[in-house]
Amino acid sequence: MRRIIFAFIVLMLANLPAQAAFDGSHKQWDALLKQHVHWDKNGVASSVDYAGFAKDRTRLDLYLKSLSTVDKQEYSRWSLNEQQAFLINAYNAHTVQLILTRYPNLESIKDLGSLFSSPWKQEFFSLLGEKRSLDDLEHKLLRGDKRYREPRIHFAVNCASIGCPALRDEAYTGEKLAAQLEDQTIRFLRDNSRNRFYLKTGNYVVSRIFDWYQEDFDKYSKGVKSFLIQYADKTGMHPAEVSYLKQNTFSLDYFTYDWSLNKVR
Repeated sequence: MRRIIFAFIVLMLANLPAQAAFDGSHKQWDALLKQHVHWDKNGVASSVDYAGFAKDRTRLDLYLKSLSTVDKQEYSRWSLNEQQAFLINAYNAHTVQLILTRYPNLESIKDLGSLFSSPWKQEFFSLLGEKRSLDDLEHKLLRGDKRYREPRIHFAVNCASIGCPALRDEAYTGEKLAAQLEDQTIRFLRDNSRNRFYLKTGNYVVSRIFDWYQEDFDKYSKGVKSFLIQYADKTGMHPAEVSYLKQNTFSLDYFTYDWSLNKVR
């Protein structure tokens, strides 16, 4: 009888979910993204299969729990790139988690807030030993750490909206972070629905991101216009457009931001 009970216990333990230990390669999140995020035909915007994420909620929760096991002491031993990748992945994964709390009964992340409550200010997860909101993660941990000096993070964090830069179909890692941020930036700037230069008028109409976070571009890239000029050769523009931009006489304007959910349609 004891042998039967022992065998039953062993079988039960074998079928329990794996401990939510943190994996610096972010393999769990990477697998979910590869399965549920899809690039458009031009490779500049992506759509998210939230219904698929909902079916994979257990895997998502396990990944998020693994992030919460990291304490400040362990985090402090990582390279700056590893820290940034960790924070970007945490932001994007928790944003998906937030959307799933009401999906499919919402059309925008803003539906999760109210006149007096922002979805970005809700403290609904723990990270580095503290209760956090998405705003706290982005503005205090990512933007607030002066060591990072990296405006391209704004093309990596995703607010679950069509106006946002694309949610990438792979996890960010410390090893690949520089190349990933560069690729995200180029894809975003190539998207004519978010950034478009009009040669006849000399007007560059860009995403509101450049307006909202102008401070970061001023600090780390000599301003928004200098940043756009830096990437002019990489965004598929006509040589005449590139030449005009490099004269730095163009004007800036901003597209209306589209807060519609970036779901698969």
